[in-house]
Order: sequence, then C-alpha cells, then structure tokens
Amino acid sequence: MDILLFLHSKTMRLAEAIGEWSIMILEVTKATFKHPPRWSLLREQIYEIGVLSTSVVAITGFTTGFVLAAQSIYQLSGKGLAAVTGVLVSKAMITELGPILTAFMVTGRVGSAMCAELGTMRVTEQIDALKSMAINPNRYLIAPRFLAGIVMVPLLTIFSMATGILGGYIISVKYFNMASSTYFDPIPLHITGFDLFIGIFKSICFGILLVTICCFKGMRTSGGAAGVGKSITQSVVITYIHILIWDFLLTMALNTLHQEFNWDWF
Repeated sequence: MDILLFLHSKTMRLAEAIGEWSIMILEVTKATFKHPPRWSLLREQIYEIGVLSTSVVAITGFTTGFVLAAQSIYQLSGKGLAAVTGVLVSKAMITELGPILTAFMVTGRVGSAMCAELGTMRVTEQIDALKSMAINPNRYLIAPRFLAGIVMVPLLTIFSMATGILGGYIISVKYFNMASSTYFDPIPLHITGFDLFIGIFKSICFGILLVTICCFKGMRTSGGAAGVGKSITQSVVITYIHILIWDFLLTMALNTLHQEFNWDWF
C-alpha cells in the first residue's frame, strides 16, 4: 500500500510538472510572437547561446567526424567498402549526431547557466520584484532565450554537421590516404534534402526543449543555494533524457511520413 501511495504521489507530481511546463511553453510562445523581446535582450542571448558555443561545437563535430571516419575505414576496408566512408559520416552527422551532440553541448554550456541564473533570481526574490513592477517574467527573462534558442541551435547544428564531415575528410585523406573524390563524390548521390530537413527540424525541437526545460526548472527553484544546485543537475539530466526520447520519436515519425506520402520534393 505504501508503495502504491508513493507511486501515485510521484505520478501526480510528474503530471503536474508536465502540465505547468506545457502552460509555460504556450505563454512564452504567445509572449515571444505577440510582443517580441527587445533587440538588446535578444542580441545578448544570441551571443551567449550561439557565438560562445561555436568552439565547443566545433571540437565536438571534428572529433566525432574523426572517429566515424576511422571506424568506418577500419571496419569496411577489408570488405572493399571504404569508399562509402564519406556517405556514412555525412549521413550520421546530418541526421543524428549533429543535432544530438549540439543539443547536448548547448545544454551543458548554456542550459545549465540559464537554470542557475533564473534559479538564483528566484531564491533571491528578484522574479517577485519584477512581478511587483508589472513586468512579465516570461516575456522579459524567458522569451529572449526561447527565440535565441530556436534560431541559434539549428545554426550551430549546421556548423556541427559541416565540421564533422570536414573532420572525416581530414582523417580519411590525410591519414588513410583516401582520394578526395572518393570521399566526396558519393555524398550528393546518397544524401538528400530530406536528410537535411530531418537534422534541422530535430535541432529546432531540441532548442525548444533545452531552453524551456532549463528555464522551467530555474523558475521553480527553491531552497537557497542547495536548491539552485539541485535544479541545475535536474535540468541537465531531464533535458538529455528528453532529447534522446524525442530523437527516437521524431526519427520514426518523419521517416514514416516520408515513406507514407512519398515526399519526392525532398
């Protein structure tokens, strides 16, 4: 009986949190597009989310491309299939690893900082002070981050895709002595516009997830400094789990729709 009560309590709390998170997304979306945030606030978040994340995204993309190309050549060269290395690296970076790894890096670097900043403002009652001055916290604090995340995470993802493909090219040509044409020529034949659409669409969804979850956890922080640390940990872990779950769901849904309706224009 105690176990059932515990599970019931946890389930109700989870449902309540999901409901409040969904309401926050709707309110932030309405605030963002009905009354767009000031350019100065948006510019600051674009710089924080996008510009300052390029180095870590570049390192992640390059090293992932190195590993993918090396593993492909080692595994496939004995079977005479080393020529498909460029296609394998490109396909993996564009449809899966580019969006996921970029979202992970941005969550760890920026999402945790968002949660910490908003959580500190919550426990020091700065958010209550904004409300007392008739300032909507969703519009002033979350909307600039929300809009910047939608714009910059896809751009960072494209950058990650490019660096990953370039990293695979460097290791294949410079270390394994593969011809440049062998690496690049098959790519246009096997990589379609639909593959790029999948990667960009996923990155938009991941950008929304990481910004809203981290901001939501920050806005619900309580318990002083210890509560801020707990919220940061929870926000990062929850965001990672959501990204992995939604990556699977989006992959299945988009590919099923593509096969069902035969989107040849991709």
